[in-house]
Amino acid sequence: MKHLIRKILCLLSLPALFCACGQAEDMSSSQEELHLYDYEQTPYHLSLPESTEKSGYQPLNHSPQYAMWFTANDYPEILMTQTEETFTERIEERFDNAAAMGINTVYVQVRAFGDAYYQSELFSPGLYTPGNMDFDPLEIMIQAAHARELSIHAWINPLRTQSDVQMQEMDDRFPLKQWYMDKETNGTYISLVNDRWWLCPAYPEVRKLIAEGAAEIVRNYEVDGIHIDDYFYPTTDTEFDAEAFAESKETNLTEFRMEQCSQMVSEIYEAIKKENPEVLFGISPQGTLHGNEVQYADIETWCSEPGYCDYIVPQIYFGLKNENAPFAETATLWRERVTNEDLELIIGLCTYKMGQEDKYAGSGREEWITDSSIPSKELALVQEMGLGAAIYSYDSTFAPDEEIQQQMANERKAIQALLE
Repeated sequence: MKHLIRKILCLLSLPALFCACGQAEDMSSSQEELHLYDYEQTPYHLSLPESTEKSGYQPLNHSPQYAMWFTANDYPEILMTQTEETFTERIEERFDNAAAMGINTVYVQVRAFGDAYYQSELFSPGLYTPGNMDFDPLEIMIQAAHARELSIHAWINPLRTQSDVQMQEMDDRFPLKQWYMDKETNGTYISLVNDRWWLCPAYPEVRKLIAEGAAEIVRNYEVDGIHIDDYFYPTTDTEFDAEAFAESKETNLTEFRMEQCSQMVSEIYEAIKKENPEVLFGISPQGTLHGNEVQYADIETWCSEPGYCDYIVPQIYFGLKNENAPFAETATLWRERVTNEDLELIIGLCTYKMGQEDKYAGSGREEWITDSSIPSKELALVQEMGLGAAIYSYDSTFAPDEEIQQQMANERKAIQALLE
């Protein structure tokens, strides 16, 4: 009922909120065609209204959590050139497959590059949305998930944004574009690293935008959780946040950057809980300590102290015989690291390495080629530890390369048997 009311209100308010862009189509009357993602040109400032009441939605969440990631890489095929009907059909098919295998939670990517696959006043329309789209992808995914008793978590990448060409094409209404165009904030709030622009968490205005972006989703949609993954600091280059570091008067850059990431995470957590205390916030960091160190992700604090997240999903995408980070030992290290009794540890597994050489695994580099049952073996170990699991990703599990289709079909059956 909530989604229906919101859609009606949205349609009633469209003349004030949106304007048609592009060439107008011939119509039989003075009535204009309106699109959900055609935004009116309005200057944007970070003076955001305070939420006056908490969401009344009671989230659906499962314990243990058996989750699966659904990436935006799928959207060019199932969304970009599709109608509402065909997108709905394809999402329902994917969720049916996941649920039949025993998955009870879906992480759906709704902000991959500083964009939005939902109605947003803060972020530009998703890069893989059709220009004349008149439906809401996230609303459709929520309805499809809940109809199958699946918990749905909106997955966002908080700091990674778009390429230079894409930034130039972005509507001026959005803060990312305004920061990109402003000489004071270009190179501070937002900086180019390799071929992509990244937000810097060392600035309060940036953290405020990220936190409000999460709150906006919880406020407007019946999601059961907000999920972020392992895109924190994109570089170890000291120039990335040199100005903020100098202004801070701190002397240890590593500690400074870890604190900025922790502050960002804490503000996201607080913004979500202010909207609905029952909505979960989860983080999926790198699977090894070193991987988190180079991104300045303070997993020790997040795993031991309250106020940062409700669940953590380390990406332990390693084989059982990985010489540098063997799966069982790495999972055990994470279990020892989680000392906050209210924090749920969920182990991230992968299927995308099936049939491939794992070139960083040392003596175990051929393991994913010679053993076609690694994911199910690892899931069995996770269950023996009494933990939940998340599988990356839907595509590599249900639409693998042709040469491993039979092996993956066997693995799906093995995983389903474990999750029954």
